[in-house]
Amino acid sequence: MHNKLTKKDIELMQQELEYRRMTLQPKLLEEVKAARAFGDLSENFEYKAAKQEKNRNDSRIRYLENMIRTARIVEEKPRGDGVALYDKITVFLPEDNETEEFQIVTTMRKDPLHGLISLESPVGKALMGKKVGDIVHIQVDEKYGYDMVIRAIEKGQDDGAIPLNSY
Repeated sequence: MHNKLTKKDIELMQQELEYRRMTLQPKLLEEVKAARAFGDLSENFEYKAAKQEKNRNDSRIRYLENMIRTARIVEEKPRGDGVALYDKITVFLPEDNETEEFQIVTTMRKDPLHGLISLESPVGKALMGKKVGDIVHIQVDEKYGYDMVIRAIEKGQDDGAIPLNSY
């Protein structure tokens, strides 16, 4: 699978990767060594905790390397007046008589609970390229789908304020 990411996403991941490799990894290795010196490893909580933290860092390093290696770079430049990456969209949900706001972001920055939806999500895919006034149908599964009406599009850009997902 190739995630659609921007050059800024790649840059931020490379910065995190460098920090984890050059600063955090040596520190965590030292912590494991120091905790090991406390004695009996079967009852050594400090050792288990240090080892767990080291493994978490190693896992994140592998994850970032894989994301960078398999990324497909997308342009974040808006095309016309349709929905594009980093735009903020206000939609009306007729079924619920509610208005919601979303911002279209990349997979590495999604946070649906805070209105940041991935351009690869069903809602993100459906909204991309659409214009104010368009009715967009979201098919959740074989039996259920819903409509949303695009009320407003606020053009956006990646200013680096939206952090990468932590994991």
